[in-house]
Amino acid sequence: MTNIDLMQYNWNDSWAEMPQSDLSENGWAHSGMAIRENGEIITADSGESRIIIYDSEGSIINSWQGNFTHAHGITLSYDDNDNEVLWIADNGSRKEQIIGYKESPGNESKSGRVFKTTLCGDELIELSAPIHKAYEKIRYAPTAVIIDEKSLGGNGDIWVADGYGANLVHQYDQKGNFIKTIDGSNAAGSFKCPHGITIDRRKPIPELYIADRVNKRVQVFNLAGVFLRSFGEDFLSTPSGFATLGDNLVIAELRGRLTITDINDDFLGYLFNNEGVEKTPGWPNTIDSNGVISKTNNLSSDKLNSPHGIVTDDIGNIYITEWLIGGRIIKLSPKSHVEM
Repeated sequence: MTNIDLMQYNWNDSWAEMPQSDLSENGWAHSGMAIRENGEIITADSGESRIIIYDSEGSIINSWQGNFTHAHGITLSYDDNDNEVLWIADNGSRKEQIIGYKESPGNESKSGRVFKTTLCGDELIELSAPIHKAYEKIRYAPTAVIIDEKSLGGNGDIWVADGYGANLVHQYDQKGNFIKTIDGSNAAGSFKCPHGITIDRRKPIPELYIADRVNKRVQVFNLAGVFLRSFGEDFLSTPSGFATLGDNLVIAELRGRLTITDINDDFLGYLFNNEGVEKTPGWPNTIDSNGVISKTNNLSSDKLNSPHGIVTDDIGNIYITEWLIGGRIIKLSPKSHVEM
């Protein structure tokens, strides 16, 4: 795939089957995404603690209830027997409709967790809470997890981003033993909401990419946690998650757009840039004159509202979840391909 000629896409926001309960309809969606080699998409319900697996045509083929508040970060991995497993980063808190979409009392001290399951929801392991003095004063609220896949030549290490708690990134070994923490202070600067994390394998030597969201940049480290560089301060606004697209990188930005960079981290362009959407009263939802938050009625085709989770497939389709009441899943297909 080349660079700029794939930046024209067909939009489909009705691709996914989404039967919704009252809890789903009124839940503030905040989920990640993963994709299987066969093209099946894994994400979570907007209001229920439920993982959903879609086939390539958007039909639900499996779902299960899980012991989590939010499947905020979802990563597909492989065990030592080459079986697919899921890693889930649960940030531990949810905005509740019954109290005006505020955080439930006590959430400020309720830690999240990171755990591994089968694709059917059987829990296999939970990582211990990271060891760091910051957690004497603030909760642990992990937002993303990525594995240095042994099947791809990695050592099995597990990296966890705590984007909603202490603004730290933690490294564990393949058995779940805590190794160390990086905070960005010896890099481009201390992290402020390290929201998303990925291991980039587009080059011969893999690198760790961290979406340093509030700082409007991406920080890049080697897989020993040594800082290499940062980029994006001049063209990013809210980097939240990553997906590769051939030799390019797609960065989901919460403020209504996707940003495309090349293999050298140079800016190529924006996709469906809805500039200024975050200035809408109540964004990413709607707020009335009495200050009541409700599901937005301002969503439209060809306009991103609040991209959150993101994955791509091997024929160039991009799948996105959005951060808003009721949720929305969008499929973007290159115009040179037939829409499924």
